[in-house]
Order: sequence, then C-alpha cells, then structure tokens
Amino acid sequence: MLQLLLRYTQTLLAQMTQTVVCNRRHSVDQKLCRWLLLRLDRMETDELTMTQEAVVDMVGVRREGVIAAFGSLRRAGLLHYSQSHITVVDRLGLEARSCECYGVVKRESERLIYSAVTP
Repeated sequence: MLQLLLRYTQTLLAQMTQTVVCNRRHSVDQKLCRWLLLRLDRMETDELTMTQEAVVDMVGVRREGVIAAFGSLRRAGLLHYSQSHITVVDRLGLEARSCECYGVVKRESERLIYSAVTP
C-alpha cells in the first residue's frame, strides 16, 4: 500500500508541475482540452456535468476565455456544451488540439499508477 501511495504522490506532483508549465505557455483552448481529457480519463463516459464557473476555477482563466474556448471547440465539432452539460463528440480531435502536457501527464499516470495495479 505504501508503494502505491508513493506512486500516487509522484503522479500528483508531476501533474501539478506540468499544469504550472501549461498555464504559462499554452492557449486557453489547449488548456481546456487538456483539462477535459484528464477528467474524461477518469470516467467511463464522454459526458461531464459542470457549471461554467466550476470549469473557470479548474482551468484557471477568466470566464470570457472559457466561453470563447468552448465556442471554438464546439464550432470545430469536438464537443457540445449547453446548460452545464459537456459532451465530447470527437475525442481524437480534442487530443490533437490539446497541448503536449496532456500526453506527459497521461504517460506518467500510466507508468506510475496503472502499471502498478494491473497484473
């Protein structure tokens, strides 16, 4: 159990560090894509129910930026968004539009956590 907790802690630190880099270097669209993908990786569905305020808090940008990013992603056919309901329509497109930070965090999580709990 201790080994698993240490792996989880290392994964969390890697994610936090990568988020700091991402917040300094990437566009709001890219950050929103990264955040959505990381959330969806932990769920068995392509749907989220969240208010704009909650997304603003999680992504760490102004509300106007999040609204513009949702609009851009919706126009690109990657997701639908209405009344706090987000449905990802094109996950591969979302991954392509995300910054490299998503892949870094995903690989680190798989390496440290998922490889430790799967036989």
